[in-house]
Amino acid sequence: MVTADDVREIALSLPRAYEALVRDQVKFRVGRIVFVALSRDETLMGFGFPKDERAALVANDPGTFVMPVKSDERYNWVRARLAALDVRQLRELITDAWAMCVPKGVARAYFDGSSNADDAKSR
Repeated sequence: MVTADDVREIALSLPRAYEALVRDQVKFRVGRIVFVALSRDETLMGFGFPKDERAALVANDPGTFVMPVKSDERYNWVRARLAALDVRQLRELITDAWAMCVPKGVARAYFDGSSNADDAKSR
């Protein structure tokens, strides 16, 4: 089981990511784009995910994944129960959501592990 602290640690380790508190809810952003958000009770994590793939994700593992709230259905978004995730899954979900928000060169540098990741971070 992972916690909000695990989410924070992973999200803030990514280039250009920062934490914001919006209406008593913790959100992680790149610029103005939210890529991960925690529910107020920190049991659910919303994250960027392709709209056309989320129904299949939820159908394949309804114990872990939940459709977004009605107001978020128009976005590339889905939710996961933190209690059902392990750290490896969490890291993958967060980094994939982050990669949807940053310029492709920043994501590529990060995933390649190149020393240019820091240079891309500052751009």
